[in-house]
Amino acid sequence: MTGAPPIETEVLVIGGGTAGLSTALHLRRRGVAVVVLEKGLAGAQASGVNFGGVRRQGRDLAELPLAQRSREIWSRLAALVGDDCEFTPTGHLKIATSAAECAALAAYADAVHDHDLALEVMDEARLRARFPWFGPGVVGGSFCPDDGQANPRLVGPAFARAARAAGASVIENREATAVERDGAGFRVETAGGEAFRAAVLVNTAGAWGGRVAARFGEPVPMETVAPQMAVSEPINYFIEPVLGMFEGGIYLRQIPRGNVIFGGGRGDASTETNRAFVRPENTLWTSALATRLIPRLKGVNLIRVWTGIEGEMADGLPALGPSRATDGLYHAFGFSGHGFQLGPAVGAVLAELIVDGRTETAIDAFDIGRFAGDG
Repeated sequence: MTGAPPIETEVLVIGGGTAGLSTALHLRRRGVAVVVLEKGLAGAQASGVNFGGVRRQGRDLAELPLAQRSREIWSRLAALVGDDCEFTPTGHLKIATSAAECAALAAYADAVHDHDLALEVMDEARLRARFPWFGPGVVGGSFCPDDGQANPRLVGPAFARAARAAGASVIENREATAVERDGAGFRVETAGGEAFRAAVLVNTAGAWGGRVAARFGEPVPMETVAPQMAVSEPINYFIEPVLGMFEGGIYLRQIPRGNVIFGGGRGDASTETNRAFVRPENTLWTSALATRLIPRLKGVNLIRVWTGIEGEMADGLPALGPSRATDGLYHAFGFSGHGFQLGPAVGAVLAELIVDGRTETAIDAFDIGRFAGDG
């Protein structure tokens, strides 16, 4: 640590993705002074390069209370951050390609009955009557009418603007290089030599969150991954719902201007170089699969491919809540590709934990203590 005089604040947030920025906004709405340090640009990492699905269907049951709370925030996003970020409840359709998958979709609908997802499980005849453009391999599906989609490139910057307008200090291009306990609080230094001190530290550092947690004796089993995406030229709009496959494969959506956005497979990423690269063979594979599922997409040109850096937990669930090793430290990272929809509510929950010491939203399954002894 250098001898630079620290900038004092009540709460210091490391990571300016949607979760960190939502935390800052909700803290400011409670009157708490907060600084956000983002190593690049606000919302430019996983928050800004993901698929853009705002779904609850298909989630682990443990995530549904948080997802339900976040869906309510999405419905009033324009009032909260001044921009609807192109959020549209187009519905989410999870498709099946076998009888076994159809049975699994029906079983999931039964399991989440009490969570008010209003799932409609469809056999092949009902599915094709409603969505006649599927290819012959699709034999059933499950439709969640209130799920939808939004533009990831808009969400992080909108939360950053709203947090700043509420009085938060959101500092971009400031990588936290040194983080330590400092008396009853925390001291953080950046690559430029600036120092910050706060009573509370919030770790929303995404794929880098495991490093912060490890500094305080809480290593987690997290892998760095690079989910791949592609977007087509605009064509006639006909795919209204967001599509997902029961066993993964690809996920796909079309926006009203006509572009088809889809994802599947993984590229290469490094948290050391902060770079991610597409694997062309995955783009070819997902493109072929998309045209098999929806033959009308055959011959449509792709105009851009991309990927980003994401942290994936061994159990697929995030670390969210207070540290079990260090008072005043809170974690929210490792969302394993699920964080875009959850991000707005993550900030609301963290603000409640910091200010009130409790939250009504069920998050026990995300306790970082479950990894005690893991690396």
